[in-house]
Amino acid sequence: MVRSVSPVPKWAIYTTFFLSLVGLGLSVYLTNAHFNGAQDLFCSDSGIINCTKVTTSAQSYFLHIPVAVLGLCGYFVLSVLNSPWGWHLKNYWVHVARFVVVIGSMAFVLWLVAAELLIIKNICLYCTGVHVVTFLLLIVMTIVCPVQLGWAPSVSE
Repeated sequence: MVRSVSPVPKWAIYTTFFLSLVGLGLSVYLTNAHFNGAQDLFCSDSGIINCTKVTTSAQSYFLHIPVAVLGLCGYFVLSVLNSPWGWHLKNYWVHVARFVVVIGSMAFVLWLVAAELLIIKNICLYCTGVHVVTFLLLIVMTIVCPVQLGWAPSVSE
């Protein structure tokens, strides 16, 4: 059985693509800072906002992989999936994957925020930017994906 997908509003396509590119840009910047040194971060290093402390902490690695690299890979995938071309693909599972990647990314963001606040006791402004972008993507996709995938009735029905 071939599953079909419903079209999504243009605003959702452009919004998710823009947000994915913003997330990709922030992830490139954080990955560059990870490999070239935290001194490349234009961010406070005192008080609660301390990008250096966050990006050099033990929590900046997950399974021995820098979190910045995971973010870069994730946002590269999301930029492709959320491109206008990605949204127009006919394969049902590509659209399911888009939604699953964003849900998984948001779950990881919740862990990172908890680590920043409870373990490191500092926050990074650039990391927070990535977290906000991920949350906004989740909101948009929660609005359009269930209808697109046939999991919920459309508003017009």
